[in-house]
Amino acid sequence: MNAKTMVYLVLGVLAGTAALPAKSQTSTNQTSDSEMMATMMAMAKPGDNHKQFESMAGEWTYTVKWWMNPQMPPSESTGTTVSKLVMGGRYLISNHTGKISMPGADGKMAEVVFEGMAIEGYDNAKKKYVSSWIDNMGTGIENSEGTYDAAAKTLTYIGSYEPMPGMVTKIRQVGKCIDQDHHTMEMFEDRGGTLVKTMEISYTRKS
Repeated sequence: MNAKTMVYLVLGVLAGTAALPAKSQTSTNQTSDSEMMATMMAMAKPGDNHKQFESMAGEWTYTVKWWMNPQMPPSESTGTTVSKLVMGGRYLISNHTGKISMPGADGKMAEVVFEGMAIEGYDNAKKKYVSSWIDNMGTGIENSEGTYDAAAKTLTYIGSYEPMPGMVTKIRQVGKCIDQDHHTMEMFEDRGGTLVKTMEISYTRKS
């Protein structure tokens, strides 16, 4: 069975319009194809790990603090986040908007619009949480993988981003569920081999 046939078969089974292959070239191949299909179907199902995102869906206001220099007081701003579950609860998509003050070309502080989007999910094959982030402050895509600590109610992602050519920066993000209406996120960056907190966000549910 080639890859294209497998894709069509998966789509057909998911839609309920196709059955597993009745026969293959050999009984061994038939068993192999059936087992492969069963595994793929199992991998495609959302499970308990995906339920961690249910409490994140909704509209939120947020306050963010960030440190360009950990030795200096943080800058602060506010914004809104709209998060929704998609594709049968397999993924959480979050859109963030706000305004932040940044130094302009003339050295003076100017208020600019910030936009960011995150896609999060749980990869059944990797057995890890996965996340991708994009925003209008760059052109790269930040990819991370993480684990969930049920006792601490924290979801920790490990990843990296490259703000400038060759300047790959390792990051650690820790999200914590306080209750149904509040959660937080802290981000730490590798600064010379030491993880330093560079951002802290507090979310409060609007609806």
